[in-house]
Amino acid sequence: MNIGEAAARSGLPAKTIRYYEEIGLASSAARLPNGYRDYAERDVHTLKFLHRARDLGFSVEDCRILAALYTDRNRKSADVKALALARIADIDRKLAGLQGLRRTLLHLAERCHGDDRPDCPILDDLAGDDGA
Repeated sequence: MNIGEAAARSGLPAKTIRYYEEIGLASSAARLPNGYRDYAERDVHTLKFLHRARDLGFSVEDCRILAALYTDRNRKSADVKALALARIADIDRKLAGLQGLRRTLLHLAERCHGDDRPDCPILDDLAGDDGA
């Protein structure tokens, strides 16, 4: 199948597929005599695997490791779990940061009158003005 069909079936844009091949994340597809890529079912399966892993927020390097573990029949599930737990810890850090941002913005919004007056604690905070 051509790259357009592989893209449609995997859910990845053709440009992403080419990039994954370029960086060695996905193996390069076989080439037809005319030079076009020719994807097999296993290629699409690998692309779907990578798409799902990226959707879950794994880095390209993590995806490289996960793909290697997937094909390694002697793998330890503990290695896979460690990657997943590290990703969860990263998500937790980001959530804590977003919650802090939310609290700050909520505090600023509560201090703003939101009326016709020009004074605005939100803009003062963005400008670094402590209101003095």
